[in-house]
Amino acid sequence: MNEKSLRCKECGTEYELDASFVCSDCFGPLEVAYDFTGLDADEVRRRIQAGPQTIRRYADFLPIAAGASDPLCTGMTPLIRADRLAESLGLEEVWIKNDAANPTHSFKDRVVSVALARARELGFQTVACASTGNLANAVAAHASAGGFESFVFVPSNLEEQKLLATGIYDTELVGVRGTYDDVNRLCTELSQSRPWAFVNVNLRPYYSEGSKTLAYETIEQLGWELPDRIVCPVASGSLFTKISRGIREWLELGLVEGEMPAFSGAQASGCSPVATAFEEGHEVCRPQKPDTIAKSLAIGNPADGIYALEIARDTGGSVDSVTDDEIRAGIKLLAETTGVFTETAGGVTIATLAKLAAAGRIDPAERVVAYITGDGLKTLDATRESFEMSVIEPDVKSFEDEVEAVGAAN
Repeated sequence: MNEKSLRCKECGTEYELDASFVCSDCFGPLEVAYDFTGLDADEVRRRIQAGPQTIRRYADFLPIAAGASDPLCTGMTPLIRADRLAESLGLEEVWIKNDAANPTHSFKDRVVSVALARARELGFQTVACASTGNLANAVAAHASAGGFESFVFVPSNLEEQKLLATGIYDTELVGVRGTYDDVNRLCTELSQSRPWAFVNVNLRPYYSEGSKTLAYETIEQLGWELPDRIVCPVASGSLFTKISRGIREWLELGLVEGEMPAFSGAQASGCSPVATAFEEGHEVCRPQKPDTIAKSLAIGNPADGIYALEIARDTGGSVDSVTDDEIRAGIKLLAETTGVFTETAGGVTIATLAKLAAAGRIDPAERVVAYITGDGLKTLDATRESFEMSVIEPDVKSFEDEVEAVGAAN
Protein backbone atom coordinates (compact mmCIF):
# COMPACT_ATOMS: atom_id res chain seq x y z
CA MET A 1 0.00 0.00 0.00
CA ASN A 2 1.16 3.54 -0.74
CA GLU A 3 -1.28 5.42 1.49
CA LYS A 4 0.14 7.15 4.54
CA SER A 5 -2.79 8.73 6.40
CA LEU A 6 -6.33 10.00 6.41
CA ARG A 7 -6.43 13.69 5.52
CA CYS A 8 -9.17 16.29 5.88
CA LYS A 9 -10.30 17.59 2.49
CA GLU A 10 -10.93 21.03 3.98
CA CYS A 11 -8.11 21.87 6.43
CA GLY A 12 -5.53 19.19 5.62
CA THR A 13 -5.23 17.78 9.16
CA GLU A 14 -3.89 14.21 9.06
CA TYR A 15 -5.09 11.20 11.06
CA GLU A 16 -4.21 7.56 11.57
CA LEU A 17 -5.63 5.00 9.14
CA ASP A 18 -8.49 3.90 11.40
CA ALA A 19 -12.29 3.88 11.20
CA SER A 20 -12.74 7.65 11.06
CA PHE A 21 -14.59 9.80 8.57
CA VAL A 22 -14.78 13.37 9.87
CA CYS A 23 -12.16 15.89 10.94
CA SER A 24 -12.25 16.73 14.65
CA ASP A 25 -10.85 20.21 13.95
CA CYS A 26 -13.16 21.55 11.23
CA PHE A 27 -15.68 18.69 10.74
CA GLY A 28 -14.64 18.30 7.09
CA PRO A 29 -14.67 14.88 5.40
CA LEU A 30 -11.60 12.66 5.54
CA GLU A 31 -10.05 10.92 2.55
CA VAL A 32 -7.12 8.59 2.06
CA ALA A 33 -3.83 10.36 1.35
CA TYR A 34 -1.27 8.41 -0.69
CA ASP A 35 2.47 8.66 -1.04
CA PHE A 36 3.34 7.70 -4.61
CA THR A 37 6.97 8.80 -4.27
CA GLY A 38 9.25 6.42 -6.11
CA LEU A 39 6.53 4.78 -8.21
CA ASP A 40 7.79 4.14 -11.73
CA ALA A 41 5.01 4.61 -14.29
CA ASP A 42 6.30 1.93 -16.66
CA GLU A 43 6.69 -0.62 -13.87
CA VAL A 44 3.25 0.18 -12.46
CA ARG A 45 1.68 -0.24 -15.89
CA ARG A 46 3.34 -3.64 -16.30
CA ARG A 47 2.11 -4.65 -12.85
CA ILE A 48 -1.43 -3.61 -13.70
CA GLN A 49 -1.48 -5.48 -17.00
CA ALA A 50 -0.14 -8.63 -15.33
CA GLY A 51 -2.68 -8.40 -12.51
CA PRO A 52 -5.96 -10.26 -11.96
CA GLN A 53 -9.03 -9.45 -14.04
CA THR A 54 -10.58 -7.67 -11.04
CA ILE A 55 -10.14 -4.32 -9.32
CA ARG A 56 -7.25 -5.86 -7.38
CA ARG A 57 -5.07 -5.15 -10.45
CA TYR A 58 -5.05 -1.53 -9.16
CA ALA A 59 -3.70 -2.41 -5.71
CA ASP A 60 -1.10 0.40 -5.92
CA PHE A 61 -3.97 2.91 -5.84
CA LEU A 62 -6.27 1.34 -3.24
CA PRO A 63 -6.18 1.56 0.59
CA ILE A 64 -5.93 -2.18 1.18
CA ALA A 65 -3.09 -4.65 1.51
CA ALA A 66 -1.69 -6.23 -1.64
CA GLY A 67 -3.26 -9.65 -2.03
CA ALA A 68 -6.41 -8.76 -0.07
CA SER A 69 -9.16 -11.23 -0.94
CA ASP A 70 -11.97 -10.39 -3.36
CA PRO A 71 -14.24 -13.47 -3.22
CA LEU A 72 -16.76 -12.15 -5.77
CA CYS A 73 -14.14 -11.03 -8.34
CA THR A 74 -15.35 -7.47 -8.78
CA GLY A 75 -14.69 -5.23 -11.75
CA MET A 76 -13.37 -5.35 -15.33
CA THR A 77 -16.86 -4.75 -16.67
CA PRO A 78 -17.48 -4.15 -20.40
CA LEU A 79 -16.82 -0.86 -22.15
CA ILE A 80 -19.10 -0.99 -25.19
CA ARG A 81 -18.81 1.21 -28.26
CA ALA A 82 -22.39 2.37 -28.82
CA ASP A 83 -22.46 3.41 -32.47
CA ARG A 84 -26.23 3.17 -32.90
CA LEU A 85 -26.81 5.26 -29.79
CA ALA A 86 -24.28 7.81 -31.00
CA GLU A 87 -25.96 8.02 -34.40
CA SER A 88 -29.36 8.58 -32.82
CA LEU A 89 -27.91 11.48 -30.81
CA GLY A 90 -25.94 13.04 -33.67
CA LEU A 91 -22.59 12.17 -32.06
CA GLU A 92 -19.58 10.36 -33.51
CA GLU A 93 -18.19 8.31 -30.63
CA VAL A 94 -20.10 7.16 -27.53
CA TRP A 95 -19.00 4.42 -25.15
CA ILE A 96 -21.11 2.74 -22.46
CA LYS A 97 -19.30 1.52 -19.36
CA ASN A 98 -21.72 -1.18 -18.24
CA ASP A 99 -21.16 -1.70 -14.52
CA ALA A 100 -24.37 -3.72 -14.29
CA ALA A 101 -22.05 -6.63 -15.18
CA ASN A 102 -20.62 -6.65 -11.64
CA PRO A 103 -21.44 -9.53 -9.22
CA THR A 104 -24.55 -7.86 -7.71
CA HIS A 105 -25.24 -5.89 -10.90
CA SER A 106 -24.11 -2.40 -9.89
CA PHE A 107 -20.98 -0.33 -9.37
CA LYS A 108 -21.45 -0.66 -5.59
CA ASP A 109 -19.56 -3.97 -5.72
CA ARG A 110 -16.42 -1.89 -6.26
CA VAL A 111 -16.75 0.22 -3.14
CA VAL A 112 -17.92 -2.67 -0.97
CA SER A 113 -15.06 -4.92 -2.08
CA VAL A 114 -12.58 -2.29 -0.89
CA ALA A 115 -14.50 -1.42 2.29
CA LEU A 116 -14.82 -5.02 3.46
CA ALA A 117 -11.17 -5.76 2.79
CA ARG A 118 -10.31 -2.77 4.98
CA ALA A 119 -12.89 -3.83 7.60
CA ARG A 120 -11.13 -7.18 7.88
CA GLU A 121 -7.75 -5.48 8.27
CA LEU A 122 -9.18 -3.31 11.06
CA GLY A 123 -10.62 -6.33 12.88
CA PHE A 124 -14.36 -5.79 12.37
CA GLN A 125 -16.69 -8.79 12.39
CA THR A 126 -19.95 -7.00 11.56
CA VAL A 127 -20.54 -4.70 8.60
CA ALA A 128 -23.48 -2.42 7.90
CA CYS A 129 -24.67 0.34 5.59
CA ALA A 130 -27.34 2.91 4.80
CA SER A 131 -28.58 2.32 1.27
CA THR A 132 -31.01 3.23 -1.49
CA GLY A 133 -30.77 -0.34 -2.79
CA ASN A 134 -27.66 -1.16 -4.79
CA LEU A 135 -25.34 -0.79 -1.81
CA ALA A 136 -27.67 -2.99 0.22
CA ASN A 137 -27.37 -5.74 -2.40
CA ALA A 138 -23.58 -5.45 -2.47
CA VAL A 139 -22.99 -5.32 1.30
CA ALA A 140 -25.24 -8.33 1.93
CA ALA A 141 -23.61 -10.41 -0.82
CA HIS A 142 -19.99 -9.53 -0.05
CA ALA A 143 -20.57 -10.00 3.69
CA SER A 144 -21.92 -13.49 3.09
CA ALA A 145 -19.02 -14.34 0.79
CA GLY A 146 -16.52 -13.02 3.31
CA GLY A 147 -18.04 -14.48 6.47
CA PHE A 148 -19.16 -11.20 8.05
CA GLU A 149 -22.40 -10.61 9.94
CA SER A 150 -24.28 -7.76 8.28
CA PHE A 151 -27.02 -5.21 8.92
CA VAL A 152 -28.52 -3.29 6.02
CA PHE A 153 -30.70 -0.20 6.54
CA VAL A 154 -32.93 1.04 3.69
CA PRO A 155 -35.99 3.26 3.19
CA SER A 156 -39.00 1.01 3.78
CA ASN A 157 -40.56 1.99 0.41
CA LEU A 158 -37.60 0.74 -1.64
CA GLU A 159 -38.23 -1.13 -4.92
CA GLU A 160 -39.27 -4.73 -4.22
CA GLN A 161 -36.63 -6.12 -6.57
CA LYS A 162 -33.84 -4.52 -4.54
CA LEU A 163 -35.29 -5.81 -1.27
CA LEU A 164 -35.48 -9.34 -2.64
CA ALA A 165 -31.92 -9.11 -3.97
CA THR A 166 -30.72 -8.12 -0.48
CA GLY A 167 -32.65 -10.34 1.91
CA ILE A 168 -31.68 -13.52 0.07
CA TYR A 169 -28.13 -13.23 1.44
CA ASP A 170 -29.27 -13.79 5.06
CA THR A 171 -28.51 -10.22 6.13
CA GLU A 172 -30.46 -8.37 8.81
CA LEU A 173 -32.57 -6.17 6.53
CA VAL A 174 -34.04 -3.13 8.31
CA GLY A 175 -36.61 -0.89 6.61
CA VAL A 176 -36.78 2.66 7.97
CA ARG A 177 -39.88 4.82 7.57
CA GLY A 178 -38.30 7.85 5.93
CA THR A 179 -35.99 9.01 3.18
CA TYR A 180 -32.41 7.91 2.55
CA ASP A 181 -31.23 10.97 4.47
CA ASP A 182 -33.20 9.72 7.52
CA VAL A 183 -31.62 6.28 7.11
CA ASN A 184 -28.13 7.74 6.82
CA ARG A 185 -28.65 9.90 9.90
CA LEU A 186 -29.71 6.84 11.90
CA CYS A 187 -26.67 4.87 10.77
CA THR A 188 -24.36 7.74 11.65
CA GLU A 189 -25.79 7.72 15.17
CA LEU A 190 -25.50 3.93 15.44
CA SER A 191 -21.87 4.05 14.31
CA GLN A 192 -21.05 5.92 17.52
CA SER A 193 -22.31 3.13 19.76
CA ARG A 194 -22.00 -0.11 17.79
CA PRO A 195 -18.66 -1.82 17.10
CA TRP A 196 -19.59 -2.20 13.44
CA ALA A 197 -17.99 -1.19 10.17
CA PHE A 198 -20.59 1.05 8.49
CA VAL A 199 -19.12 1.00 5.00
CA ASN A 200 -20.46 4.42 3.97
CA VAL A 201 -20.09 6.09 7.38
CA ASN A 202 -17.03 5.26 9.50
CA LEU A 203 -15.32 3.43 6.62
CA ARG A 204 -16.37 5.98 3.99
CA PRO A 205 -12.81 7.22 3.23
CA TYR A 206 -11.80 3.67 2.19
CA TYR A 207 -15.13 2.67 0.65
CA SER A 208 -15.23 5.65 -1.70
CA GLU A 209 -11.80 4.82 -3.12
CA GLY A 210 -13.30 1.78 -4.87
CA SER A 211 -15.04 4.10 -7.34
CA LYS A 212 -11.67 5.21 -8.74
CA THR A 213 -11.35 1.82 -10.40
CA LEU A 214 -14.04 2.84 -12.90
CA ALA A 215 -11.66 5.54 -14.14
CA TYR A 216 -8.72 3.14 -14.32
CA GLU A 217 -10.65 0.51 -16.27
CA THR A 218 -12.01 3.09 -18.70
CA ILE A 219 -8.51 4.33 -19.47
CA GLU A 220 -7.18 0.81 -19.95
CA GLN A 221 -10.10 -0.22 -22.15
CA LEU A 222 -9.66 2.87 -24.34
CA GLY A 223 -6.10 1.78 -25.04
CA TRP A 224 -4.54 3.92 -22.30
CA GLU A 225 -6.25 7.05 -23.57
CA LEU A 226 -8.72 9.51 -22.05
CA PRO A 227 -12.25 10.35 -23.17
CA ASP A 228 -13.17 13.95 -23.92
CA ARG A 229 -16.31 13.86 -21.79
CA ILE A 230 -17.72 11.74 -18.99
CA VAL A 231 -21.45 11.56 -18.26
CA CYS A 232 -22.10 10.16 -14.81
CA PRO A 233 -25.05 9.95 -12.40
CA VAL A 234 -24.83 12.01 -9.23
CA ALA A 235 -26.37 10.92 -5.92
CA SER A 236 -24.07 11.77 -2.99
CA GLY A 237 -21.50 12.99 -5.52
CA SER A 238 -18.88 10.46 -4.40
CA LEU A 239 -18.76 8.46 -7.66
CA PHE A 240 -18.42 11.66 -9.69
CA THR A 241 -15.55 12.96 -7.55
CA LYS A 242 -13.68 9.66 -7.33
CA ILE A 243 -13.70 9.04 -11.08
CA SER A 244 -12.16 12.49 -11.35
CA ARG A 245 -9.57 11.67 -8.69
CA GLY A 246 -8.62 8.43 -10.41
CA ILE A 247 -7.96 10.23 -13.69
CA ARG A 248 -5.94 12.95 -11.97
CA GLU A 249 -3.77 10.38 -10.19
CA TRP A 250 -2.84 8.67 -13.45
CA LEU A 251 -2.23 11.99 -15.21
CA GLU A 252 0.07 13.15 -12.42
CA LEU A 253 2.00 9.87 -12.42
CA GLY A 254 2.35 9.84 -16.20
CA LEU A 255 0.38 6.63 -16.68
CA VAL A 256 -1.81 8.44 -19.21
CA GLU A 257 -1.40 11.65 -21.19
CA GLY A 258 -3.90 14.35 -22.09
CA GLU A 259 -6.32 16.76 -20.47
CA MET A 260 -9.03 16.18 -17.88
CA PRO A 261 -12.32 15.28 -19.57
CA ALA A 262 -15.35 17.51 -19.16
CA PHE A 263 -17.46 16.04 -16.35
CA SER A 264 -21.22 16.13 -16.92
CA GLY A 265 -23.31 15.11 -13.92
CA ALA A 266 -26.81 13.67 -14.21
CA GLN A 267 -29.64 13.97 -11.66
CA ALA A 268 -33.39 13.39 -11.58
CA SER A 269 -35.38 16.62 -11.39
CA GLY A 270 -37.31 15.11 -8.47
CA CYS A 271 -34.09 15.12 -6.43
CA SER A 272 -31.58 17.50 -7.96
CA PRO A 273 -29.78 19.50 -5.25
CA VAL A 274 -26.47 19.49 -7.16
CA ALA A 275 -28.02 20.33 -10.54
CA THR A 276 -30.04 23.13 -8.96
CA ALA A 277 -26.95 24.60 -7.30
CA PHE A 278 -25.05 24.40 -10.58
CA GLU A 279 -27.83 26.11 -12.54
CA GLU A 280 -28.28 28.86 -9.94
CA GLY A 281 -24.56 29.47 -9.47
CA HIS A 282 -24.43 28.45 -5.81
CA GLU A 283 -21.34 27.04 -4.10
CA VAL A 284 -23.35 24.76 -1.79
CA CYS A 285 -26.32 22.45 -2.31
CA ARG A 286 -29.61 23.17 -0.61
CA PRO A 287 -31.27 19.98 0.69
CA GLN A 288 -34.33 18.69 -1.19
CA LYS A 289 -37.03 16.16 -0.38
CA PRO A 290 -36.82 13.35 -2.98
CA ASP A 291 -39.74 12.62 -5.30
CA THR A 292 -38.52 10.59 -8.28
CA ILE A 293 -38.57 7.09 -9.76
CA ALA A 294 -34.74 7.17 -9.65
CA LYS A 295 -34.60 6.09 -6.02
CA SER A 296 -30.95 5.02 -6.15
CA LEU A 297 -30.07 8.69 -6.80
CA ALA A 298 -32.57 10.10 -4.29
CA ILE A 299 -30.17 11.72 -1.81
CA GLY A 300 -31.56 15.10 -0.87
CA ASN A 301 -28.50 16.25 1.08
CA PRO A 302 -25.47 15.00 -0.89
CA ALA A 303 -22.28 14.69 1.18
CA ASP A 304 -19.96 15.38 -1.76
CA GLY A 305 -22.21 17.79 -3.61
CA ILE A 306 -19.91 20.80 -3.23
CA TYR A 307 -16.99 18.81 -4.65
CA ALA A 308 -19.08 17.59 -7.58
CA LEU A 309 -19.97 21.20 -8.36
CA GLU A 310 -16.31 22.18 -8.28
CA ILE A 311 -15.30 19.38 -10.67
CA ALA A 312 -18.09 20.14 -13.14
CA ARG A 313 -17.14 23.83 -13.24
CA ASP A 314 -13.37 23.29 -13.33
CA THR A 315 -13.57 20.85 -16.26
CA GLY A 316 -16.03 22.82 -18.38
CA GLY A 317 -18.80 20.34 -17.67
CA SER A 318 -22.17 20.72 -15.98
CA VAL A 319 -24.73 19.06 -13.72
CA ASP A 320 -28.17 18.72 -15.30
CA SER A 321 -31.49 17.16 -14.32
CA VAL A 322 -34.16 15.25 -16.25
CA THR A 323 -37.79 14.38 -15.56
CA ASP A 324 -39.19 10.95 -14.76
CA ASP A 325 -40.65 10.70 -18.28
CA GLU A 326 -37.23 11.54 -19.73
CA ILE A 327 -35.69 8.87 -17.47
CA ARG A 328 -38.05 6.22 -18.85
CA ALA A 329 -37.25 7.37 -22.38
CA GLY A 330 -33.53 7.14 -21.57
CA ILE A 331 -33.90 3.54 -20.38
CA LYS A 332 -35.73 2.63 -23.60
CA LEU A 333 -33.29 4.48 -25.86
CA LEU A 334 -30.29 2.68 -24.36
CA ALA A 335 -32.01 -0.71 -24.58
CA GLU A 336 -33.14 -0.39 -28.20
CA THR A 337 -29.79 0.97 -29.49
CA THR A 338 -27.28 -1.07 -27.44
CA GLY A 339 -29.05 -4.08 -25.92
CA VAL A 340 -28.17 -2.82 -22.42
CA PHE A 341 -31.07 -2.72 -19.94
CA THR A 342 -30.38 -0.19 -17.20
CA GLU A 343 -32.10 0.74 -13.98
CA THR A 344 -33.52 4.23 -13.49
CA ALA A 345 -30.13 5.75 -12.58
CA GLY A 346 -28.85 4.75 -16.02
CA GLY A 347 -31.97 6.25 -17.52
CA VAL A 348 -30.99 9.52 -15.85
CA THR A 349 -27.51 9.28 -17.38
CA ILE A 350 -28.70 8.54 -20.92
CA ALA A 351 -31.48 11.12 -20.76
CA THR A 352 -28.93 13.73 -19.68
CA LEU A 353 -26.59 12.71 -22.48
CA ALA A 354 -29.47 13.07 -24.95
CA LYS A 355 -30.38 16.46 -23.48
CA LEU A 356 -26.82 17.75 -23.85
CA ALA A 357 -26.55 16.45 -27.41
CA ALA A 358 -29.89 17.94 -28.46
CA ALA A 359 -28.90 21.34 -27.07
CA GLY A 360 -25.57 21.30 -28.91
CA ARG A 361 -23.64 21.30 -25.65
CA ILE A 362 -21.49 18.36 -26.76
CA ASP A 363 -19.15 18.72 -29.73
CA PRO A 364 -20.21 15.90 -32.10
CA ALA A 365 -16.54 14.91 -32.49
CA GLU A 366 -16.02 14.33 -28.75
CA ARG A 367 -15.27 10.87 -27.40
CA VAL A 368 -17.96 10.40 -24.74
CA VAL A 369 -18.11 7.76 -22.01
CA ALA A 370 -21.41 7.30 -20.16
CA TYR A 371 -21.50 5.26 -16.95
CA ILE A 372 -24.33 2.75 -16.43
CA THR A 373 -24.28 1.92 -12.75
CA GLY A 374 -27.05 -0.66 -12.31
CA ASP A 375 -29.21 -3.31 -13.98
CA GLY A 376 -32.74 -2.72 -15.24
CA LEU A 377 -33.99 -5.85 -13.49
CA LYS A 378 -33.66 -3.88 -10.24
CA THR A 379 -36.31 -1.30 -11.22
CA LEU A 380 -38.82 -3.18 -13.37
CA ASP A 381 -41.79 -1.01 -12.40
CA ALA A 382 -40.28 1.93 -14.29
CA THR A 383 -40.71 0.12 -17.62
CA ARG A 384 -44.09 -1.57 -17.19
CA GLU A 385 -45.95 0.51 -19.81
CA SER A 386 -43.08 1.01 -22.25
CA PHE A 387 -44.27 -1.60 -24.76
CA GLU A 388 -47.28 -3.73 -25.78
CA MET A 389 -47.48 -7.48 -26.35
CA SER A 390 -49.51 -8.97 -29.17
CA VAL A 391 -51.69 -11.91 -28.12
CA ILE A 392 -52.80 -14.33 -30.84
CA GLU A 393 -54.31 -17.76 -31.34
CA PRO A 394 -51.88 -20.62 -32.12
CA ASP A 395 -52.38 -20.51 -35.90
CA VAL A 396 -50.82 -18.74 -38.89
CA LYS A 397 -53.94 -16.77 -39.85
CA SER A 398 -54.16 -15.25 -36.39
CA PHE A 399 -50.54 -14.16 -36.66
CA GLU A 400 -51.00 -12.69 -40.15
CA ASP A 401 -54.14 -10.80 -39.03
CA GLU A 402 -52.19 -9.35 -36.11
CA VAL A 403 -49.29 -8.28 -38.35
CA GLU A 404 -51.74 -6.59 -40.70
CA ALA A 405 -53.51 -4.82 -37.82
CA VAL A 406 -50.23 -3.59 -36.36
CA GLY A 407 -49.06 -2.38 -39.77
CA ALA A 408 -52.32 -0.48 -40.30
CA ALA A 409 -52.02 1.13 -36.87
CA ASN A 410 -48.50 2.32 -37.63
